[in-house]
Amino acid sequence: MSSPCCGFLAQYTHHHLVAFLLTFFSYVLLHASRKTFSNVKVSISAQWTPSVQNASSPAFSPGETWEEHNLFADSDGATLFLGVLDTIFLFSYAVGLYMSGVIGDRMNLRYVLCFGLCGSAIVEFVFGTLIEWLQFYNIYLYCGLWVLNGLLQSAVWPCVVAVMGNWFGKSGRGFVFGLWSACASVGNILGAFLASSVLKYGYEYAFLVTSVLQFAGGVVVFFGLLTSPKEVAGLCLESETGLRPVERDADSHRPLMSDEEDEEGSEEVCDGGYYTTRQGDEELRETPKAIGFCQAFCLPGVLPYSLAYACLKLVNYSFFFWLPFYLSRNFGWKEAQADRLSVWYDVGGIIGGTVQGLISDFMGKRAPVLAVSLLLAMGALVGYSHSPPDQVVNAALLATTGFFIGGPSNMISSAISADLGRQEALRGSQEALATVTGIVDGTGSIGAAAGQYLVSLIESKLGWMCVFFFFIVMTGCSIVFILPLIVTEIRAMWRDRRARTHKL
Repeated sequence: MSSPCCGFLAQYTHHHLVAFLLTFFSYVLLHASRKTFSNVKVSISAQWTPSVQNASSPAFSPGETWEEHNLFADSDGATLFLGVLDTIFLFSYAVGLYMSGVIGDRMNLRYVLCFGLCGSAIVEFVFGTLIEWLQFYNIYLYCGLWVLNGLLQSAVWPCVVAVMGNWFGKSGRGFVFGLWSACASVGNILGAFLASSVLKYGYEYAFLVTSVLQFAGGVVVFFGLLTSPKEVAGLCLESETGLRPVERDADSHRPLMSDEEDEEGSEEVCDGGYYTTRQGDEELRETPKAIGFCQAFCLPGVLPYSLAYACLKLVNYSFFFWLPFYLSRNFGWKEAQADRLSVWYDVGGIIGGTVQGLISDFMGKRAPVLAVSLLLAMGALVGYSHSPPDQVVNAALLATTGFFIGGPSNMISSAISADLGRQEALRGSQEALATVTGIVDGTGSIGAAAGQYLVSLIESKLGWMCVFFFFIVMTGCSIVFILPLIVTEIRAMWRDRRARTHKL
C-alpha cells in the first residue's frame, strides 16, 4: 500500500514540474533584480552627493566629477529621494497589477509574462548601468524609468500565480504554493549575493548582471512554458499525457475557504491520479469568460485579505527595501556584510511560508494560521528592534522575524489568492485567477508604497525605534482586517469537530 505522500506526488507529471520550475525561477530572477536596488542604496547615495559629505566615496573617483554630477547637497536628501523612488515604484506597480491581472485573464499568459520580464530587464539596465556609464544623472529621468519599471514588473506576479493555479488544484495547495512562494525570498537571496559579489567594481555592474539574467529568463519562459494542462491536451492524446483540461478539474475550483460540499450531480472519478468531474455536455462546451474587475473585487474574502495584505506588505517590503541600509547605517557594518546578513530574513520567510502552508492544509483553514503567526510577528518585531550589534544574534532574530512576517505574506499573495480565484462563486467564470491576484497584490502594493515614504520620513524625524513601532501597529491592523474571516473559520472548525464527535 502506497504512503499518502506517494499518493500525493503521484498525481503530478513532468509537465507540472516544468510549470513549477519555470514560474518559480522567472520570479526568482525578477526579485533578484528588484533586490539589487535596495542592496546598493549606500553606493547610490554616495554617487548622488558631494564627496566631502561622503566618506564612503571611492578614493579613486575624481573630486570634480562628484561635484559636477551630484544631485543632492547631503546624504539626507539622497536618502529621502531613495524613499521617493521606492514609493514611485510601488505605486506604479500597484496600478499595473490592477491592469495586468485583467489583461492576463484575457490574453495568453506566456506573452504577458515574457513581456514583463524582458521589458523590466531593459529598463533596469538603463536605470542602473547605462546612465552610470554615460554619467548622465537626472532626477526626472530616474523617476520616469522607475514608473515604467513598476508597470512592467506588475505583469509578472498575476501571470505566474494564474499558471500555478491552472496546474495545481486545491489538494495540497497550501504546501505547494507555500514552497513555490519562496521564489521571492530566493530571489532576494540571489540578488543580495550577486550584488555583494560585484559591488567592488561599481554598483552599475550589479544592475548589469541581474538585468541580463532576467532577460535571459524571459526568453527561456517564452519558449518553454505551458500555461495550463489544456495546452498539453491540445497537443497530445490524453492517454499519453494523463492530463485533463483544467475546466474539468473540480479540485482546482474548490477553495479551502468554502465549507460547502460538492454540488449534487457531479461525480468525482479518479483517472491515473487525476480527479475530474463528469458534468453535462452543455456545461463542458461553454467557453470560460473572464470575470470583470468590479465583480472580482466583490468576491467573498477578496477585500479583507487585500486590506490585510496592504498592511502586511508594507512591513515586509520595508524590510526588503531598507534592511541592508539599516544594517549598514545603524550598526556600521560594511555594505557587502549588510547585504549578506539581510538574507536571513528571507530564509525565515521561505521556511515560514512552507511550514504555515502545510499546517493550513492539514487544518483545512488559512485565517487561523495567519492570525497566530501575525501575533507572534509583533513580538518578533519588538525583539529585533532591541537587537545587539552582534551579527549572529541579529541573523537569528532576522530569521525569526522573517518566519512570522514573510510566511503569512507569502501565503496571502499565493495560496490564498489562488483560493480566492477558484471559489464557488466563480462556477460560471473560471478565468479570474490573474484578476483576483492582481487585486490582492495591487492593494498590498499601495500600502507598501505609502509605507516606504513614511519609513524614510519617520526615520529622519524620529529614528529607527519609531519605525519598528510603526511596523508593529501595521501588523496588528492586518489581524483586524481578517478578524471576521478568522471567527468564521474557527466556528466552522468547531462545528466540524462537534459533528465528528456526535458521529462517534
